[in-house]
Amino acid sequence: MLPLIFIICACAFGLWICWPKVGLLARRTQARLLAARSQREDVLKHVLKCEVNKQPPTINSVAGVLGVTPNRAADLLSGMEQRGLISHQDGCLHLRPSGRELAMHVVRAHRLWESYLADQTGVAEAQWHPQAERQEHLLSPQQTEALAAQLGHPLRDPHGDAIPAAGEELKSDVGQSLNTASLNVPLLIGHIEDEPEAIFAQLSALGLRPGMKACVTGKSEGEVRLWADGREYKLSPILANNIAVVPLPEVRAEDLFGEEFLDRLKTGERARVVALSPACRGPERRRLLDLGFVPGTIVEVEMTSPLNDPVAYRVRGSVVALRSEQARLIQIAREVTVPATA
Repeated sequence: MLPLIFIICACAFGLWICWPKVGLLARRTQARLLAARSQREDVLKHVLKCEVNKQPPTINSVAGVLGVTPNRAADLLSGMEQRGLISHQDGCLHLRPSGRELAMHVVRAHRLWESYLADQTGVAEAQWHPQAERQEHLLSPQQTEALAAQLGHPLRDPHGDAIPAAGEELKSDVGQSLNTASLNVPLLIGHIEDEPEAIFAQLSALGLRPGMKACVTGKSEGEVRLWADGREYKLSPILANNIAVVPLPEVRAEDLFGEEFLDRLKTGERARVVALSPACRGPERRRLLDLGFVPGTIVEVEMTSPLNDPVAYRVRGSVVALRSEQARLIQIAREVTVPATA
């Protein structure tokens, strides 16, 4: 009896190790192949971004992106050259047609997946980029096209990066660093760099998002003061360098300073909803719109809690309680009450 049990267990163990496609050895082989392919695709993505932004991709820059030694990067690039993905000419790396096509797919899949996470799920913002970094290597071209259709073919991802349509060329990054912006000039936050992750996490925690109208109100050696969405932010130059802005010539600085948000409204006061902040995305944005906070709607403060948070607002005949951080996402214009004449 014992030998039979031993034989059965040994056979089961052997099958667990060696079963095609699902056995331990097969899974480890698939994991190694995926890791190697992901590295190659990360290199292609890096070279593509360097090309469109007129920056020379080199062995050292590839080593920095992958976190490997220059020797390891050189070995990897040699293998990619043999595969016909890249060429190495005049001290610079260049994409071959097959490499460019694959790089475009990876960039497109990444930005679409970030858009999906931002607009269709409740995944925390700090997880958008890491999850997209993994998913970009798993989506097929067909799955990527289906995702684009599901999202309504968005033009930009949550960080402000352009999402190229299938077959389109990748556009270069636009805008200047916030560090170089002039004082009191209206600006639009066009892009917030999502790498390194620690810097992006700090900017996200502050609530800064692409699409916000802003202006720099002051600079010193270790600080950049930014006015955006009705409040002032104090940023270190390292944080400010990860924010790209473009000028807004049609907007006046005094208009930006005059913007108000719902959290400033007092009991009994009325206002008209102007817009939801670009900082409000995904499920939270849909919830506020479903509750009636759409442009043109009249809102009135009904009552406040003992600690002034949350606050109850009357909107479209209903009373809705919002926390202060939610009310700060709703831009308003105060309604002037005209006294009744005798």
